[in-house]
Amino acid sequence: MADHQPKLVEEARRELGASAGEMREANRRWQALVRSPRARGSLSRYRSVLGEPESAARRRIGDLECDALRWRVPLWPDLRFEVLAGPGGAVWNEWLVRAPGAAGPELRTADDLRPWCCTVDEVAAAFAPVRPMEGTAPTRWRLAFEVPDGRSCVAEFTWGLLQRVAYAS
Repeated sequence: MADHQPKLVEEARRELGASAGEMREANRRWQALVRSPRARGSLSRYRSVLGEPESAARRRIGDLECDALRWRVPLWPDLRFEVLAGPGGAVWNEWLVRAPGAAGPELRTADDLRPWCCTVDEVAAAFAPVRPMEGTAPTRWRLAFEVPDGRSCVAEFTWGLLQRVAYAS
């Protein structure tokens, strides 16, 4: 997220009481865990880092069934980190979603699309129809759509959280 919103990341780091060195070390450990030749399966990696999920349920997506696991996120109490895992613990998707019962933002205009205020599914619902686009990294998504004033735009997300919106000229 620091690629898109370095000031927000810095504020979040301070709010969490972590030093810049601690943040770099946590990232180094995570990258080593992900890239290790002896790495655990994807789902077990999240359990080892995040502990037991707050909730777990079976979910049907089209013809497929998966496990949907959600963890609390200290920085964002109204969001949950959700992992969708298939057979054998293979992770299909991992992102931030709105917590059950938490009210999301009212998204009506382009001005409502502020960094870190909404998730992929909230933007998709508010500005339907949207066109999913390939992201620039595995944890990034993009949606193309029109806002009510008729402008075409592309919203970029990291870990499912809105980072920025670019408008066609």
